[in-house]
Amino acid sequence: MKFIDLVKTRQSVRRYSSMPVGKEKIGLCIEAARMAPSASNSQPWRFIVVAEPELKEKVAAETYGALVSFNKFVHQAPVIVAIVIERPKIITQIGAALKDREFSLIDIGIAAEHFCLQAAELGLGTCMLGWFNEKPIKKLLNIPMEKRIGLLIAVGYPEDEEIRNKNRKKTEEMCSYNAY
Repeated sequence: MKFIDLVKTRQSVRRYSSMPVGKEKIGLCIEAARMAPSASNSQPWRFIVVAEPELKEKVAAETYGALVSFNKFVHQAPVIVAIVIERPKIITQIGAALKDREFSLIDIGIAAEHFCLQAAELGLGTCMLGWFNEKPIKKLLNIPMEKRIGLLIAVGYPEDEEIRNKNRKKTEEMCSYNAY
């Protein structure tokens, strides 16, 4: 598959089939994420694959609440991956302070997209989640309280194979050359 076709195929999936996802496919996604670039090669991430059904259900229940219920679909996904932000190298920390940039957030975004693109190539669907109840999930996954979970990714086979039309800005609206 050409890269541009892969990018057009990858979409946020919110309806999953009940088919389990094999460890080898998750392993390929993790390998793709591991190869992602990061500031000063800090690799400030740890991926926790949650595939045990009972634990996965508990984590899924922490992706929504009484007032905000838009993530209930996560229960359908057979796997949830938590990306924990790890401490970057000291040079990256200094650079982040000097430039007022959260390089670790940029880095985990790149790694997450590597994961999701590899998943798409393998016929898996994913949805990155930024809305979740962090403290209970950290407790469920034995993540030290001083750490932060940057993202969760729901992973599974899409219920259907329809690729939705992507509603994106026109190129002229989001790109210019040589000046704003």
